[in-house]
Amino acid sequence: MPGYHTTPKVYNYHFYCNGEMSELVMIKKVDKQGRLVLPKEWRERVQTSSVILILRGDTIILKPYRPPDITKYFDRIEVKLEADLSEWKSVRRELVEASGR
Repeated sequence: MPGYHTTPKVYNYHFYCNGEMSELVMIKKVDKQGRLVLPKEWRERVQTSSVILILRGDTIILKPYRPPDITKYFDRIEVKLEADLSEWKSVRRELVEASGR
């Protein structure tokens, strides 16, 4: 029927290992514009607003995106930085160049 919309059924599958839930699998619908709504529980668990999508064959892998932690470089090298410290990509590039990689 034109104009008639139904809410798609959502199936949840829980997998347990040693009594603890190890995976939560859901079957979700993708709308006409390719959008997919991530469950609130998942968004709260990963605490990120950006994700990485990886296509491997016919499998789509969705991983939370977290900017690299550059603090591991802070105590390891001394370098005069020309980059603006609010631009972490520039800082990281200078640190990598200074470390000789």
